[in-house]
Amino acid sequence: MIDLPRGEPVVAAAPATGLSAEIRGRDVVLRRPDPGTDTLSLFAATHGSPDREAVWTYMGYGPWPDEAAMRSWVAGTVSSPDPFWWVIAAAGTPVGMATVMNRDPVHQRAEVGHIWYAPSAQHTTVNTEAAYLMVRECFDALGCRRVEWKCDALNERSRVAALRLGFAFEGVFRHHMIVKGRNRDTAWYAMTHEDWRAA
Repeated sequence: MIDLPRGEPVVAAAPATGLSAEIRGRDVVLRRPDPGTDTLSLFAATHGSPDREAVWTYMGYGPWPDEAAMRSWVAGTVSSPDPFWWVIAAAGTPVGMATVMNRDPVHQRAEVGHIWYAPSAQHTTVNTEAAYLMVRECFDALGCRRVEWKCDALNERSRVAALRLGFAFEGVFRHHMIVKGRNRDTAWYAMTHEDWRAA
């Protein structure tokens, strides 16, 4: 009998507790979207200047022609179980949104994604703390062994953020998607539960 190499045994995951509707950090709060109260702030913060291209260039949606259109989109995020959406608020003001998505309880993995912020929140500690809270939720509440981060390979800000936060670069999927009529090569990053303990 040939004894071929195999991966180490994996203990079956404990039942996941599910994602929290609200996660409070030191300076930010992740909470479920409220289209009626959140859209006004989010629209004003992301549509009022040329900086909006820094928000929407690499996203598969946005910008919207008016606040009503964005409110309709935000309303659609509320009932979505996967992606599971949060509004990110700093000092009580909504400054962006993010999700945990592509959850796979069998293989004990998930992805953090759809992460976007108003220009005023970029280059601040908001992303660091929000990402920490989301990744912690994946490892602690969902029992993940692996958390993924994917972005357009041309999105240098997202790529730098992934590495800074402790994700390891795993490669580029060429011609992975078509986003807004353009090719998207996707850069893949991941953090394992061993990486999380170190990070």
